[in-house]
Amino acid sequence: MRQKVVVVDDTEINLRLLETLITRFENCDCHSFSCPKTALVFCNENQVDLLVVDYMMPEMDGIELIRQLRQVSSQSSTPVLMITANETKSVRYDALESGADDFLTKPVDAVEFLARTRNMLKLSAANRALNDRAHWLNQEVHKATLKIRERERDTVMHLAQLAQYRDAETGAHILRMAHYSARIAKQLGFSLEDQELLLDAAAMHDIGKVGIPDALLCKPGKFEPHEFEAMKAHARLGFDLIKDSQSEILRAGAAVALGHHEKFDGSGYPSGLKGEDIPIFSRIVAVADVFDSLTSKRPYKSAWPLDGAAQYLRDGAGTHFDPRCVDAFFQAWDDILLIRERFADEDVGANS
Repeated sequence: MRQKVVVVDDTEINLRLLETLITRFENCDCHSFSCPKTALVFCNENQVDLLVVDYMMPEMDGIELIRQLRQVSSQSSTPVLMITANETKSVRYDALESGADDFLTKPVDAVEFLARTRNMLKLSAANRALNDRAHWLNQEVHKATLKIRERERDTVMHLAQLAQYRDAETGAHILRMAHYSARIAKQLGFSLEDQELLLDAAAMHDIGKVGIPDALLCKPGKFEPHEFEAMKAHARLGFDLIKDSQSEILRAGAAVALGHHEKFDGSGYPSGLKGEDIPIFSRIVAVADVFDSLTSKRPYKSAWPLDGAAQYLRDGAGTHFDPRCVDAFFQAWDDILLIRERFADEDVGANS
């Protein structure tokens, strides 16, 4: 790769001299500027390997040019050689403070200039190689992390399906409510990383149902009071099942399993948490899970119409649900409908 050397001097004869010297390096392209501001624009738009700059210039001196150059992250380590007729220490101190790496005094000695330039270009090449290596390592770490996350996601889905096989819920329900949850999180301003974490964790919300007896889990109709108390145990069972995992996804899923039946007014279970004491992931999943459960047909119930389920969420804002999560859900309504269509049950037409 050819190296870029930028030379900045307001005197034409000095530019031509330095250009001539730099052409002795076979692998270099010299870019000369008499205007410091124009040079700075070029440096901001290109990866520069060496900046050779005069000190005394109109509009902007060399020290200010270096200072502004260092504010550009891509040029924070670009070697800078300052050329000046001023030998006072204060000037050199200011230049060093601004980010200059080396100095030459006028008149420029060709042998000394070539030697220092060669050394600084070697330094730049070494820095570039180090940065390339770091970039490669980051890519490899990212690839490895993606593989680990895919394995974790596969584990999560298999665990979620394990609970699903013992319940009347479908795999499509898990996909829908998980994507609803992620979309709510996006609307609330969550980072992409947290949106993806919630997408995976939400699937674990009912994992504790693996510990509920079949007779109770598959019972059609309304539970008796003692049966409902037994059914409520699935929240803590799910938490206890995966809370000690080394996986961030499973730990997040454990928190969701524990808290998704808490209610904003404190009347939920298992802990009776209230308001923002309920973890935000659980508050989000509560909205997504209830909406999809209401609008899905099951052997023991018919699907609610969309407007009926929507009104249920609105009526429950501030009591059952976090109002912010309900608002975010409806702000993303068009996407919610697309998700519902994308992961539809086979007979979803009856649910509209």
